[in-house]
Amino acid sequence: MAEVREFTLPDLGEGLTGAEIVRWLVEVGDVVAVDQPVVEVETAKAMVDVPCPYGGVVTARFGEEGTELPVGAPLLTVAVPAAEGAAPLVDGDGASAAGGGSPAAGGGSAAVDGGSGNVLVGYGTSAPAARRRRVRPVPPTPASGSGQGLADGIAGGSAGGAPTSARGPVTASAPVTASGPVAGSSSNDANDANNAVAGRSLTGTRPVLPATASAAGPVAVISPLVRRLAREHGLDLRELRGSGPDGLILRADVEEAARAARAAQAVEPARPSRGAAGAGRVDARPADGQRVVVRGVRGAEKLARSRREIPDATCWVDADATELLAARAAMNTAGPKISLLAILARICTAALARHPELNATVSEGEITRCSDIHLGFAAQTDRGLVVPVVRDAHARDTAGLSAEMTRLTEAARSGALTPAELTGGTFTLNNYGVFGVDGSTPIINHPEAAMLGVGRIAAKPWVHQDQLAIRRVVQLSLTFDHRVCDGGTAGGFLRYVADCVEHPAVLLRSL
Repeated sequence: MAEVREFTLPDLGEGLTGAEIVRWLVEVGDVVAVDQPVVEVETAKAMVDVPCPYGGVVTARFGEEGTELPVGAPLLTVAVPAAEGAAPLVDGDGASAAGGGSPAAGGGSAAVDGGSGNVLVGYGTSAPAARRRRVRPVPPTPASGSGQGLADGIAGGSAGGAPTSARGPVTASAPVTASGPVAGSSSNDANDANNAVAGRSLTGTRPVLPATASAAGPVAVISPLVRRLAREHGLDLRELRGSGPDGLILRADVEEAARAARAAQAVEPARPSRGAAGAGRVDARPADGQRVVVRGVRGAEKLARSRREIPDATCWVDADATELLAARAAMNTAGPKISLLAILARICTAALARHPELNATVSEGEITRCSDIHLGFAAQTDRGLVVPVVRDAHARDTAGLSAEMTRLTEAARSGALTPAELTGGTFTLNNYGVFGVDGSTPIINHPEAAMLGVGRIAAKPWVHQDQLAIRRVVQLSLTFDHRVCDGGTAGGFLRYVADCVEHPAVLLRSL
């Protein structure tokens, strides 16, 4: 018996919250293999072919070409051959074989081949889970129509490949069919998967049971989709009451709690307007002008998260770049042209080798100091600002950095960057001087710990060798996460960068 699985739009890169469907590569009724590209989407940063982690028959597609979908929205459903005699398990990180979040139980193709070979956020990889455990059920709570306990349902509901209907009729209001999308909801597959795992009988209404998880005990959740929805809506699963068997929290429970939270916010009294209309009146007229939907890079959650979470500080210094420009001119006479940004990138890698505290990431209250330098650099394109990443920048010379940065910049402007080329940075170099400005206090590229900003190089009066002269001066600024280091480390990093700009021969000490 085939099992219908839903494939949702995965996270295609840091900071990307959605994508636009450009072209469908499969039709309803087509047979797809594991990791076969099924749709071409366009993000704010690149064009990406999205592979499906399930093998089977496409039963439904969600969204027409040109439709923009958020991350986590359904893309398509696939009818996957059910595995014979396989008991649904929950691995160490909470991914359920029955919840549609991993291809490890994706029928014959996924199970035999070892799963999907593509690393998609929320889906499996080719490596098998190192540890598996069953969900430990809480003591059963008496309730009508609940059937057997959760543990019994897991062990018996799928043993021998018997369908769920053999244990009792399912009369839920929104059944899943293999011929098209679920009516009335974007997806109820996760709910039905939980129902099938538990092997329960529904009577048309689901009793609301008291919360079963204590502050120190496990949360009664099987599907990783439920956990992700709770995180997205800022809900604490321990405070929710599960309507499933033995208090199991389902997707419907999370969505209902989220709707209740939104409704509570909507009924708050409107703040009176202070305009000329008079006190106590609310001006509900929309603002004049063009409305632009926040999307892509401008709406990246990563930037907002950086401002919310990072206690950033900025220090800056002016530097005489006259000798740096002369050194670049001499380098370009001896070989292929080397960009000024590549020289600054080489200075950054040398400075990070001296101050490794700044080559770090901060996530979930933990600082990770990175041994390798993956240098991101800001590139302006027609799609907006993107940050390609030069892998292993510390292992490249100036010419190698220049060639790689040129390649990534051209790929960014053509929209051909892959998600791997946009993620994984440990430090960012931002050359906003190309816009003709002197300085800036940029937003740190979360979860990185620092960013070096470079302003325009302009002719200014400068004291050189005790004489007033016209020199080429640049302003350098360093924005850093104060949790990672103090001002002494940040100041030492910036001073070393400025010394290399003013006296490029300083770099010879680290070559």
